[in-house]
Amino acid sequence: MPLFEIETEAHIMIGWATSLEQAEHMAQKYYPEEKVLRITKRPRDIWVISKRLLGLEGKTRPCDVARDCLARASGDKLHAIRLYMLDTGCDLSEAQKTIEANMSSGW
Repeated sequence: MPLFEIETEAHIMIGWATSLEQAEHMAQKYYPEEKVLRITKRPRDIWVISKRLLGLEGKTRPCDVARDCLARASGDKLHAIRLYMLDTGCDLSEAQKTIEANMSSGW
């Protein structure tokens, strides 16, 4: 099954779908209030995000607090960063790195 990159007004989703139409349907199912801007069929069956580009070095593992913040924010990265800062008391830079790292891990 092909891997698709689906961009909406506020999110970029990566998912498997049998067709472009099914990929669009998935985006509308989970984010019905958002307009789909772009759907791209990925050339390979994996999605890779460089930890070095995110500023993460060494071993990392998913953070339950960050994943909870992402769930409470319905995947909205900026809102999740704010929630993470409130929940943990960390600064903006650390919150951003943690939330982005967890997003790249497929929260």
